[in-house]
Amino acid sequence: MSEFLDSGPFKSAALSAGFTTAGICAVEPPAGLEFYKQWIADGNHAGMEYLPNSVELRSDPRRLLESAHTVIALTLNYRQPAAEAADFRVAQYARGRDYHKVIRSKMNRLIARWEQEFAGAEFRGCIDSAPIFEREYAHLAGLGWFGKNTCLIDSKRGSFFFIALILTSLDIQRDQPALGGCGTCRACIEACPTGAIQFGNGRWFINSNRCVSYLTIEHRGEISPELAAGVGDWSFGCDVCQDVCPFNHPGPRQPDRGQVTTEPDFAAREYPSLVQLATMSREDWDSTFAGSAIRRAGFDGLVRNVKLNLKNRSEAS
Repeated sequence: MSEFLDSGPFKSAALSAGFTTAGICAVEPPAGLEFYKQWIADGNHAGMEYLPNSVELRSDPRRLLESAHTVIALTLNYRQPAAEAADFRVAQYARGRDYHKVIRSKMNRLIARWEQEFAGAEFRGCIDSAPIFEREYAHLAGLGWFGKNTCLIDSKRGSFFFIALILTSLDIQRDQPALGGCGTCRACIEACPTGAIQFGNGRWFINSNRCVSYLTIEHRGEISPELAAGVGDWSFGCDVCQDVCPFNHPGPRQPDRGQVTTEPDFAAREYPSLVQLATMSREDWDSTFAGSAIRRAGFDGLVRNVKLNLKNRSEAS
């Protein structure tokens, strides 16, 4: 592999930039494309029309960077410290600053460094907002394997991490795909409050129509009575399938499982109570959630969610 650049300096630079892990794989069409197309054909994308609209772009990373030969896959831990029961319950990844801004800043610094070091080389950074199968390439780069809850799981660290990719025209030594599996464990399937984790076409998948994360973030309009109780006290997103996963809890041989993030931008904010949020003005919304991923739900969506949380709480008491 003398024609390939040593991967060590690239990984070291990524860790120095604040990323948790780094791995390398080749640019190639995604193996999961046909399953993805069937998943969409079956309507599992719910109301996320940007997913079928981006199928062609997702069919090959070279549609995003024509000269790409290599994927540099990166993860960034966002695990939060154990907290007291909160009135306003938010998925861990959204408790601090919008992760897109944090990751993009780190990636841009890395890319600027490598552009200086390798004159003429091309790079493109991708987060989950880009039309690319980031989990598949992170798997090929050795950073984790697919759990039944469809999260990428690192056997040593769990699944509470973001994934980012940098496509480059450079040829860099490749890593081996990650190995691992859930075995007979069904904890996430049994714990999912709306039965969103399902099996079909040879693998586990998420039926977004039933997923609490989808319902509280992407879904527009009212949430159906059939699923409303399952939303419970989740105001934005849901962590149930990760919370119950054994790989997210430390063990004698895996002390890094459950390790909390050291990224200051991910520190949890303090938010008003559900009652206050249910009656907030748009001005309050703008000031309270400035720079937060929670803005993805929109003003109307978040107010709908917190009112449903209050209703669920009242009916449970």
